[in-house]
Amino acid sequence: MDTSIATGLALGAAADLLFADPRRAHPVAGFGTVAAALERAVWRDSRAVGTGHALGLVAAASGLGSLVDRSTRSSPIARTLTTAAATWAVLGGTSLGRAATRMRTALEAGDVDAGRAALPALAGRDPRALGVDGLARATVESVAENTSDAAVAPLFWGAVAGLPGLLGYRAVNTLDAMVGHRSPRYERFGWASARLDDVANWLPARLTAALTVVCAGATGGSATGALRTWLRDGAAHPSPNSGRCEAAAAGALGVRLGGRNVYGSRVEDRPFLGSGRPPTAADIGAAVRLSRAVWISAAVLAVVTRLMRGRS
Repeated sequence: MDTSIATGLALGAAADLLFADPRRAHPVAGFGTVAAALERAVWRDSRAVGTGHALGLVAAASGLGSLVDRSTRSSPIARTLTTAAATWAVLGGTSLGRAATRMRTALEAGDVDAGRAALPALAGRDPRALGVDGLARATVESVAENTSDAAVAPLFWGAVAGLPGLLGYRAVNTLDAMVGHRSPRYERFGWASARLDDVANWLPARLTAALTVVCAGATGGSATGALRTWLRDGAAHPSPNSGRCEAAAAGALGVRLGGRNVYGSRVEDRPFLGSGRPPTAADIGAAVRLSRAVWISAAVLAVVTRLMRGRS
């Protein structure tokens, strides 16, 4: 039973590594369209309504995964292929790296306008006032945080719960991106989506930090620095999860993350993570290499976990 899921996870991770996200008819985009339409129909300035919206959509995604999983149990090939397709669809590790590399190319060419245009693919902060240093920091922070959200977390939940875990996690994370941020419209309606995302990412974020420590030396970074900064600074971040990933990456790369972030009319002054120098465009390449090593290691762990479950 678990061999089919393990093989599907491996094939899906390989597809993401080779091809990045599907370019057309992306299932996550389809889910987002449905979620947005439902939000327009049910929105109220209410935690209760927002909770129903989040739970209903996550249950629907997980239920679809469970239904497909049950229907393919009699066919190992079908189960492998559906798991592979779902894994490919929900992973975003390679696309994250490519977006960051586009930023690095723009900054190294001195094209700040191109860098500002590239930022929305990586982070939600306002790029208009950011120069080379601010764009480099935003990119390194985004790579560190989204290594967990885009790759390690879906692989973790795929290892734990198979197809329902893959689809359910991606539903949670997509809803958080859509309605889980702070704004007058979503302060109450998006509360449950944000909390669900915090819960779903609690273990994967710490796994990401741990794998950052393990992979740092092999990618030219400092394992000692990653571990020390994770343990010292990880809890200082306002997010219960992102700070662990960002602090470990900062220590591995020898840079200092954090500071002032502008999100439209909202300004956040975040604590510093790490005690190194501010990131530069050159650090983006190192961050991408570290991110790739971390999520590939997570894929190996996910596959091994499913195989071991099949033998127990």
